[in-house]
Amino acid sequence: MDNSAPTSDANSIARRDLDILNQKLEGVEMPPELKDKALDMVARLERMFTQGFYSEEFEKVSHYIDWIIKIPWNKRVDRAIDLTAIKTSMDKSHHGMESVKERIIEYMAVLKLRATRNLGAARAPIICLVGLVGTGKTTFAYALSEALGRPIARIPFGGLGSARDLRGESRLHIEAEPGYVARALCTAGVKNPIILLDEIDRVTEEARMDIMGVLVELLDPSQNDRFLDHFIDYPVDLSEVMFIATANNTGNLATAVMDRLEPISAP
Repeated sequence: MDNSAPTSDANSIARRDLDILNQKLEGVEMPPELKDKALDMVARLERMFTQGFYSEEFEKVSHYIDWIIKIPWNKRVDRAIDLTAIKTSMDKSHHGMESVKERIIEYMAVLKLRATRNLGAARAPIICLVGLVGTGKTTFAYALSEALGRPIARIPFGGLGSARDLRGESRLHIEAEPGYVARALCTAGVKNPIILLDEIDRVTEEARMDIMGVLVELLDPSQNDRFLDHFIDYPVDLSEVMFIATANNTGNLATAVMDRLEPISAP
């Protein structure tokens, strides 16, 4: 888009683009405050266009709106926990490893009981499968996804060098994007998916403390209903997400993180 005074053709194109942004927002369910904020951003674009410049700002606003409409603010999978289906799925994907399967079944039985009694299944500790590379830790999570009928999204922690990778970057920065957590939710497409936190012990040493702080926030039910991604800049409810973690060992994990995990050894 040309930053000079708008011609008739440019005016028509800009009006079409602005109408598309408004239609995107009107056609999606999201928190009213966030929708109002985004509509105000589009209105500001309209005012900027009348002054003959808005190209760069349009790209930023359009990119932001494209992300916030992808977040499944209210869409969820409604399916009860079926312990038999979970056992069948794990048997299909993993031969042997009965002790691991038994621990997972016990854990899922507790979640089912808590859900039945409206105690809040999300407040149970998070499964953390611990074992060497190649022991099938990750595929257990995918077996659970299949059995539960919940989409799964994976966040790789190996080599993660900054908490910003998880939490996103402010839109004030050039080429800012949401963090891995918000993107995982968008990939899954529902607000109660399985999110696999893969190899949480393998983050870089210099970023370990900050990343552990974000992990505590993700796994703590008193905080994760209002997770703040710096790009989205609006609290995202992760309280219905089923987090599953994996680690090669737990020696590098912060005590506060360990307090929120249910370690299961995968031999």
